[in-house]
Amino acid sequence: MWINEMFGTKKPIIAMLHLDPLPGDPRFGHDGGGLSDAVEHAKRDLDALQEGGVDGVIVSNEFSLPYQRHMDFVTPASMAYIVGQLKSQLSVPFGVDAISDGLACIELAAACEANFVRGTFSGVYVGDGGLYNNDFSMLMRRKAALHLDDLKMLYFINPESDRNLDTRELSEIASSTIFKVHPDGLCVSATAAGSDVNTGLIASVKKKNPEVAVLVNTGCRPDTIREKLSVCDAAVVGTYFKEGGLLEDENLNNVRVDVNRVREFMKVVRDVRSEM
Repeated sequence: MWINEMFGTKKPIIAMLHLDPLPGDPRFGHDGGGLSDAVEHAKRDLDALQEGGVDGVIVSNEFSLPYQRHMDFVTPASMAYIVGQLKSQLSVPFGVDAISDGLACIELAAACEANFVRGTFSGVYVGDGGLYNNDFSMLMRRKAALHLDDLKMLYFINPESDRNLDTRELSEIASSTIFKVHPDGLCVSATAAGSDVNTGLIASVKKKNPEVAVLVNTGCRPDTIREKLSVCDAAVVGTYFKEGGLLEDENLNNVRVDVNRVREFMKVVRDVRSEM
């Protein structure tokens, strides 16, 4: 499967690299920091993730809250700038996620030569940010126009925090999406970042769609990752790797990655791989 080839291992672990608030975001600069601080924090987190042994990273604008369905230009521009500052430091495959804006995600990937993208590229959802519709017919044409033939696309099929207005079973939605756009991977999530995904739900998606990479997208911890990897092809891990397992501190600041938590987690993963 392509995902094993790209990351050089079976059952790869892809870590989230959460960027601080960016120019234009409501929280930008509220702690006295600016874009240069965001770059330094990203470099520090990347060091910890790679030293801890992860197989890949996804750079995301996690703290651009509340997320825009159609981003201001300054957001992907800032993300591209930060990725450029990280390029010489990257030793693993990397992806980008311009949260909630599929078009921005694809164009950002073109600008910074990402290996893959993760995002909400299909479906109609409702949530705190209102109603949003994803036109994957337009997105796939834009991807083709940018000659991104080798760019791998990881689709959310049940995004965190939003409700899908499609009432079909998740495995059926996955099958229909595969027929129409042939996604490279399907990300199965819980209702919020850091929340545990039902293993049976992951298994049902994989069983009905064995030819596509299925990733568990939230809630992975050392005590759950063995079970999750028994039914999926890879895992995306974010919150657990951070100090205290916290997304943000009491002042709403982005919490840094803890290399010891990464090492602890990856030791369990290596044990799981050795038993396969």
